[in-house]
Formats: sequence, structure tokens, C-alpha cells
Amino acid sequence: MAYDLILKNGTVVLPWGIAETDIAVSNGRIAAIGTGLNAAGQIFDAKNLHILPGVIDPHVHFRDGGPLADGSEGGIPGVENLLSGTRGAILGGVTTVFDMPNTNPPGTDAATLNAKRDYIAGRAWCDVGIYAGATKENADALGEMETIEGVCAIKLFAGSSTGNLMVEDDASIERVMRSGHRRIAFHSEDEYRLQARASLFKCDDPYSSHALWRDVECAFLGTRRILALARKTNRPAHILHVSTAEELGYIGDFRDICSVEVLLNHLVQVAPDCYDRLGGYAVMNPPIRDQRHADAAWAAVNNGMVDTIASDHAPHSRAAKEKPWPTCASGLTGVQTLLPMMLDQLNHQKLSLTRLADLMSAGPARIYGARNKGRIATGFDADFTIIDLKKTRRIENSWIASQCGWSPFDNQQVTGWPAATIIRGQVAMREDEVLGEPSGRHVSFNA
Repeated sequence: MAYDLILKNGTVVLPWGIAETDIAVSNGRIAAIGTGLNAAGQIFDAKNLHILPGVIDPHVHFRDGGPLADGSEGGIPGVENLLSGTRGAILGGVTTVFDMPNTNPPGTDAATLNAKRDYIAGRAWCDVGIYAGATKENADALGEMETIEGVCAIKLFAGSSTGNLMVEDDASIERVMRSGHRRIAFHSEDEYRLQARASLFKCDDPYSSHALWRDVECAFLGTRRILALARKTNRPAHILHVSTAEELGYIGDFRDICSVEVLLNHLVQVAPDCYDRLGGYAVMNPPIRDQRHADAAWAAVNNGMVDTIASDHAPHSRAAKEKPWPTCASGLTGVQTLLPMMLDQLNHQKLSLTRLADLMSAGPARIYGARNKGRIATGFDADFTIIDLKKTRRIENSWIASQCGWSPFDNQQVTGWPAATIIRGQVAMREDEVLGEPSGRHVSFNA
């Protein structure tokens, strides 16, 4: 038979191991895996390259909730929208993203979520899943909202959010957990402790005060409370951006109902150095902590505790980041630098290539129930992240597609680089060149 595309001569990361083999694609799906495949409309020569299942960044904030009430485009001008955010994704080798609900308008009702999903076509360079945001007002409706086509999960902010996207008390969190059945993604910092400790600090304190205010107990207490409720309600919980050794030690007794996300930043950046070098450009929630916690995160990566690695891409303007603490905005760019930075860690032997593929492709697909994503297998979407493990590059702000134009990893030299991004059989990026037109679609999930 004739195929649409054949990837030849590459080293392929398959679910069952690494092999030198070819991959054939028809109608956007993987049609065959093996040697001697021929007869294709297009041949992609992947000699000296490795082929990963398409990388998924399951935690991004593209600031774009879809069309506004006046019919204008969403997003924040000069900061981010769906088009610029997904362009950065494919330049960084990411084929799929899951976008958070704290947008304008916020993704907290069925009409907005449906509009946001329909808005993806023609505006996204990669495939997109969308979170539904939990509030005290919509708690009882979330069971229906989580089944909306394109919704990857419910997101609950137990601390650090805006507007009504805050569900901080146990009774309201339990109401959310009893509405529906899919895994809920949690920002688990404890809001009560945050507010109680705010008076301990003053304006113009050092940026490193961020990690003192949002201390270990703030995160650990939030996670303990959520896991107690998960056990009580028997509702699966996905704890986002786990940042402390204490949480990682505690979660081991809850693995039947709890999965774990760790951020790149909590693996590769360490306090107080990051605050001394970067100032407000190191401020995020939960904060970057000291070496003890980074070491614990790496141990959890390599003992199987961590299920997904994400960027928590959360851009802000330079003006907002350069304000004195605590008025500076919290959040860092990252979707475009997630894979290059992790490939550099691979080259420093911090993890294996198969573990990287599990954490950044198979893991997100498994945890969120993304259909036909996350692995190279016949019948799955033909999503591939093609990498050059030997290529050395320097990350530069000039390369960043996000409208805000900066990265906390500016001037960082890395070894390992995305050579191409293929989404459902279409080459979207090759050698830093974005190709074609935005052809991203919404992702379907098992409900």
C-alpha cells in the first residue's frame, strides 16, 4: 500500500524499547512499524536522529479563553495567546498542550469551554486539551463539565488564583470531588497559611523571600488536606507542581488515588542562586526551593513516583516581572524550553531516554486519558518529536515565540535539541522553521 509519510533511518523510542526501524503514516495515524517500508508521498530521513512519541506539555497558561464578548480575539496583547503559545510549543518539539482555565474569559462554564474548544481550529499550531476550572459556584456542575469534548480535567486552585477560581476550604473541595469521577488536577498550596504569613514580609524584601513566604509547610499542608479528601471521597487526585521532599515522601502511601507532576524548574533551578541571578524572573508558584528539594524531585523521577513533567508555562510582561517583590507577577515561560532543558539533563545522565519518553509523552496521555496520544504504536496519532541528542545550542530570548519575549533560561547552553515536530503526520517544524499553517485540533479524552 502507499503511505502518506514514512520516517526512515531513525532510532525510535517504542513502548517496548528502542529500535532502529521505520514508521509509516496514513491519514494522520501510524499505519505500520518495521523495516523495508516503501511507497510514500513523503519520506522523512531521520538518520542520526531519535524519534520520540509526540511530547505533551500537560500544564500551560496561554492566557487565551477564546473569543471575547465583543467578538475580539482572546489572550493578553504583548504577553500570550493561543497562536503564539502553540507556535512556541512546536518550536520546542511539543506536539500537544493542555491549557489551564485562568483565562479571559475563564473556563468555568460549559458555554465558554465549548467556545474555547471550537476556537482552537485555525489558531493552534499543535493539538490542545483544555481544563475546566473549579469554583464554589460551579462545583455541582463539574460532573457534566468534565465530559465536554476536549476537556482534559478539572483544575482546582486551593491557593494562588484570581477571581472566583479559588476553592480553598475543605467543604467546598469535597463538593468538587463528589461531582464527577475523572482525575482532578490540584494546585495544592494552603491559602490559609499563605494569608496568615503575609504580614511577616514587607515590600521590597529580597525576591528570595518568595520561597520563605510560600514555605515547605504551605505546600505540604495543602497536599495533606487534599489527599485526606481524596481518600474520603475515593476521587483520584493529580497533584500539580510537587515541589517539596516532604510531599514526595508522603504521597507514597496514596499512590492508589494520587498521581504526581513535577516541573522542570523544580528539577534544574535551585534557591537562593536563582533569585540572586534572575530576580523576579525566578518567581513562580510554588516557589523554586533549595537543593534538598531538587534532589528529592530527581530521586522521585527515577524511582517512578513522578508521572508527568511539565513546564507550567505562565508568561507575564517584563514590566510585571521586574516589579519589586511581592508585587512582581508569579509565573515563568517554559513550553518552548521544556524539552531542550530535559534533553540536556538526559545528556548529563540524570535520566534515561525511555524514562524521558514516559514522563513527557506516555505519562500525560495515561494520567489524563488522552486518546491515541503518547506512544508510537500502530493506530495511534502520528505525533513525533524528532531530536538530535548531540546538537549543542544556546537558548536565547530571540528564539522565544511567546509574545513576552523572555525565558528564565536565556543564555543557557544545552546539549540535545528538537530537530522536527510532526503532528498527525504533518511536519509542523523542522530545523527551527515553522511550516504550513496552524492545523492543531482539540484532543479527545476518555470520559
